[in-house]
Amino acid sequence: MSTALLSNHFRYMLATKKIDFENDVFKIILMSSSFEFDPDDHATLSDVTASQLSTGYGYTQNNKELAGVSVTESDALDKCIIMWADPTWTADSGDIGPTIAAIIYDDTTSDKTVVGCITGDASVTAEAGKNMSVKNIAIWL
Repeated sequence: MSTALLSNHFRYMLATKKIDFENDVFKIILMSSSFEFDPDDHATLSDVTASQLSTGYGYTQNNKELAGVSVTESDALDKCIIMWADPTWTADSGDIGPTIAAIIYDDTTSDKTVVGCITGDASVTAEAGKNMSVKNIAIWL
C-alpha cells in the first residue's frame, strides 16, 4: 500500500493554468529512505533535490520522463483521473536504493513544480540485475 500527497504549490499552479497534463513533460525521481514529504515546503524540484537518490547503478537524477499520460473524467467517482505508464529502473552493477518515496514534478514549468509524492510502507532496494518500478501512478482531482 502506498499513499500519495499533492503539493500545495501544485494546486496553485493548476488553478492558475500553468500546468497542462496533456502537453507538459512530467518526470519522476526516487527519494532516500529518510525522506518525508511536506506539501507546504516541498513546492519545487530544488526543495527536494538534496534528498534524491544519487546518480549511479542504473538510476540517473532528474532523467526519468513519465510516458503515456491519460486524463479522464469519472462521473462514477466524481473525479478527474490523471495516469501515466509505470516507470522502471534496472539496477546495473550495484543496487538502486533504498528508497521509500517518489516525487513527480512538472519539468515544463519554470520552477519545476512538484506535483506530489508517492510514499510506500517501507523502503525498497533493487539489487543488481533487478528492476524497480512505480506501479499504477494516478492523481485524482
